Amino acid sequence: MLDSSVPPLLHCYGELLIKEQDVPIHTRVQEEDDDDDQLPVIDLDHLNSCDERMRAGCAAAICRASSEWGFFQVVNHGISCELLRNMKREQVKLFETPFETKLTCGLLNNSYRWGNPAATCSNHLSWSEAFHVPLTKISQHSSYGPFTSLREVMQDFAASMSKLAMLLVRVLAENLGHVQGVFDNICDESTCFLRLNRYPACPVSPDIFGLVPHTDSDFLTILYQDEVGGLQLKKDSRWVSVKPNQDALIVNIGDLLQAWSNDMYKSVEHKVVANGKMERYSIAYFLCPCYESVIGSCKEPSIYREFTFGEYRRQVQEDVKRNGHKVGLPRFVINERRGGGGGVPGHEQEGSTSSSFDKRPII
Repeated sequence: MLDSSVPPLLHCYGELLIKEQDVPIHTRVQEEDDDDDQLPVIDLDHLNSCDERMRAGCAAAICRASSEWGFFQVVNHGISCELLRNMKREQVKLFETPFETKLTCGLLNNSYRWGNPAATCSNHLSWSEAFHVPLTKISQHSSYGPFTSLREVMQDFAASMSKLAMLLVRVLAENLGHVQGVFDNICDESTCFLRLNRYPACPVSPDIFGLVPHTDSDFLTILYQDEVGGLQLKKDSRWVSVKPNQDALIVNIGDLLQAWSNDMYKSVEHKVVANGKMERYSIAYFLCPCYESVIGSCKEPSIYREFTFGEYRRQVQEDVKRNGHKVGLPRFVINERRGGGGGVPGHEQEGSTSSSFDKRPII
């Protein structure tokens, strides 16, 4: 019996296969992953230690993982197990709603999406569904329909994730010689998002992604995932599986922080592998600036030209529409240094500790 809550992903997959009858597809998802390489686990409780060496060691571990992996896990992160359980419970109730209701009833600011509308072949299809919700809409009663108990839980969850995200980016900024509040003026509730994900069990799991390989178009992402697993990240040209740890949250660097740090911190490719027997749930928090914020590198010579977040998002959307996949930061690399100082016309020659927030939100 078909589950009425699941989107018509299998039908979509079949239609894409018809379009690519002569294209072999059976080798793209079943890539060998490395289970021996373990993602760093960092105890954030050490940031509150009375021992300065413990605090410094924890901060150094965060920055090292951000540089070497672009990913790390955090424990003792300050978000209660009860809140995480409540969020998962409410999320499951939401996704168990019939597909047609999710599609047509405007839930959570009409933010429901499934699969990949831009997919032109089956290896661009994501076997998943999601609600991608601006934090500004979380408090609105009208967004929830019959899911009234979800509102309070989401508000608490978003507030806790925001606090944790700002703690982490302050550590990362301070490591590069910036004052801790460098991100405070451009990243707040009005610019960030929560994404609630469900990955239904996939009967063609060897041949399909739960979520296609990609990098995140933000500063920082924090992920809470269930015990099913499936997340993989690329390190040294190999896919590494992130084993579920119910005590940990997963943190990864986004494209904007890689650009701002001048490649000191790495935004790495990651994906979700579909599961043939079990559905998977996760919730991601995205730390983003306002669309007008100008992203500049924190030191010279800059690898990337300046761009606004809005410009970056538009370019990503154009590439996905045109090519079926994101290109990302390579679009903004400076190919040739200009002039004696290696700068770009119009780029302020900022020192390693300066940021001009008062005149315009450059970081």
